Amino acid sequence: MKLNTLIFAFFLFAFSCSKPKIYTENEIQIIPKPANIEIKSGTFQLKDNTKFVVSNNEQAEIVNVFLDYLKQSTGWNTEIVETVPQKNYIQFIEDENYNDEAYNLSITSNYIIITAKGEAGYLYGLESLRQLLLPEVESSNVVTDVDWVVPNLEIKDEPRFKYRGLMLDLSRHFFGKDYIKKTIDRLAMHKMNVLHLHLVDDQGWRIEIKKYPKLTEIGSWRVDQEDKHWNARESVSSDQKGTYGGFLTQEDLKEIVKYAQSKNVDVIPEIEMPAHVTSAIASYPHLSCFGNHVSVPSGGVWPLTDIYCAGKESTFEFLENVLLEVMDIFPSKYIHIGGDEATKTNWKKCPHCQKRLKEEDLNNVEELQSYFIKRMEKFINSHGKKLIGWDEILEGGLAPDATVMSWRGVKGGIEAAEQGHDVIMTPGTHCYFDHYQGPQNHEPLAIGGFTPLSKVYQFDPVVETMNEEEASHVLGGQANLWAEYIPTESHSEYMIFPRLAALSETLWSPKETRNWEDFSERIQTMFKRYKFLGINYAKSSYMVTVNTEIDIENQNVNLTLQNEYPNADIRYVLGDKDLNLEAPKYSNPINLNETTIVKASLFKDNKPIGNSLIDTIKFHKAVAKKVKYVTSYSERYSGSGEFNMTNTLRGTKNFHDGKWQAWLNRDMELIIDLDSLQKIHQVKVGSMENQGPSIFFPTAVIVSISNDDESYQEVGRIDRDFAQNSEIELKDFTIDFSEQEVRFIKVKAINLKNTPKGGGSWLFVDEILIE
Repeated sequence: MKLNTLIFAFFLFAFSCSKPKIYTENEIQIIPKPANIEIKSGTFQLKDNTKFVVSNNEQAEIVNVFLDYLKQSTGWNTEIVETVPQKNYIQFIEDENYNDEAYNLSITSNYIIITAKGEAGYLYGLESLRQLLLPEVESSNVVTDVDWVVPNLEIKDEPRFKYRGLMLDLSRHFFGKDYIKKTIDRLAMHKMNVLHLHLVDDQGWRIEIKKYPKLTEIGSWRVDQEDKHWNARESVSSDQKGTYGGFLTQEDLKEIVKYAQSKNVDVIPEIEMPAHVTSAIASYPHLSCFGNHVSVPSGGVWPLTDIYCAGKESTFEFLENVLLEVMDIFPSKYIHIGGDEATKTNWKKCPHCQKRLKEEDLNNVEELQSYFIKRMEKFINSHGKKLIGWDEILEGGLAPDATVMSWRGVKGGIEAAEQGHDVIMTPGTHCYFDHYQGPQNHEPLAIGGFTPLSKVYQFDPVVETMNEEEASHVLGGQANLWAEYIPTESHSEYMIFPRLAALSETLWSPKETRNWEDFSERIQTMFKRYKFLGINYAKSSYMVTVNTEIDIENQNVNLTLQNEYPNADIRYVLGDKDLNLEAPKYSNPINLNETTIVKASLFKDNKPIGNSLIDTIKFHKAVAKKVKYVTSYSERYSGSGEFNMTNTLRGTKNFHDGKWQAWLNRDMELIIDLDSLQKIHQVKVGSMENQGPSIFFPTAVIVSISNDDESYQEVGRIDRDFAQNSEIELKDFTIDFSEQEVRFIKVKAINLKNTPKGGGSWLFVDEILIE
């Protein structure tokens, strides 16, 4: 009896051990999500003796790159063969019937087969195989005690759009060859296939042109003012030597292009014209209308009046010579010529431009820009290339064969598609990665805007109003990373990732398969891969944010907590309690009627992840009290109106958050009525400084008190001299005085008015706290 029981137990154990594992769809963590996945029972295990079977040199080159990468985490010296073994192999099969980037990944317990038309399909099949393996495969060190197992399945996959791009701005801050090659690796990992290099702008010329050496001798270098805010940097004279910058040699760029080709990434150069070219005019002043000597700007420039002269033949001779060298470096069929944000005031006064208007029978300077673009397109087309421009090239008439990159929303893209032109959608609302991606108070300095991970995932290049013919002209989409506020590679990575993952899925996967809840689970595994790869990815999507609504009548606050992820496990505590597993889960708005510290975090697997929210809702004696404005605030920044200064809601570093009131070139002066005599000893005035958009701290804050609203006595004053400040800073100006019983408090904040660069001066104030 005992023996029979043992035999039965043995067979039961053996059967349970041999039963093949069946994966669920949720366990397939590939980004971008494949078009079609069929999961089967069983697994394939990669081992040190797994053979890679190839039939030509192209396949062998791709496999060698993959095996070099695989060796880092496994330590294996895997063999490439041409003869198919009986089992335990990965084979590449060529099929001319496939589309260029399509692939089929078939995994059984004995073998894996990747079928594709050529290089691109093989690459993407391997990238999907890579993401089926554990994230530890990304490690640069050998990982032990790991089974390199993948599920048996069939993936049939190809992209929805053929153009899937990222633009790197190398002009505002320079990034070198090695970082660009790393970025190419990461584009390929996400099945993105275009790297658009913004090589020319006002603040730096980044490409060697041998016929015009001054472009890099002068145009690639600017006076170093990196300690100042981008838009608060001072003008410099043309005889000041630049020391900040750099450029890529033609050999550098050829190396980058060759490397990108091995990853199925097309490198598109952008050579701006007719505006965003101060760096070129600083090098060769005759290219402008009046030949004035200018310097390479150290920071922001607006309006862009130093532009190429459209009337001089020498301008077109210069540009054609530049483009000949550019086209010799870049095999891409596209050349991007910019075409945006040209301020044409000089063209209106320039005798050369006016002569061109008459000779070409043009009605205005907008048509002159169209002439400029059309002429350059004709030259580009004559060398077998196609022109891309920002959507401003629509103004005055679109060049015949131009492709429009629509950045000012989707309107330009719609208009171009209606005219039968190809379109690449890259609206600032969803595709500008220089925007903030989390609560501004917790993020590094950015240009503005708010484009979180979930918003990127909502992007679709095809607009619902388009008909089938118009939609067929939409080539795809692109993310743009303008670099005014991005001085380092680490910061650049932070802005690109993980938003690039969201964009990759919107451009690759069928629209009907996309699901934010599903993606928000898969991105967690991608985060682990980023960590092993040493990518400084943003964890902003983990942040819990707080919204508050004040009940003026009852003088209390309703506080709501939220997060980007659906069904988020948010836990919170009030006061000095610890935020741990015992913290209550947030479900309903929290009602507060006294000064309270609020701590909250997103939890996953019963552990807090990301940075915790810590905020203080401050109740004070002026809460919900009436405010009389002696000087009225700007209608552009009116906050919440009458009770804005006394509603407990503090403004953030985002001056568009609706919580600030502002005064342009005027002092702030207001009176708070406490309704009755109150003992007070302190007044705090909350303010912001962001010198880029000309927001400055007050130069003085003065507090006066009264019991009759007629006779006021000054009880305190803070004077502050202007100081350069490259950061966005929030500051409470605190005035203490001996305790007194008063009803009316007059607060006056003095506006800077005369700014270092000239122009208007903003004074931003949010809460006035009285104790």
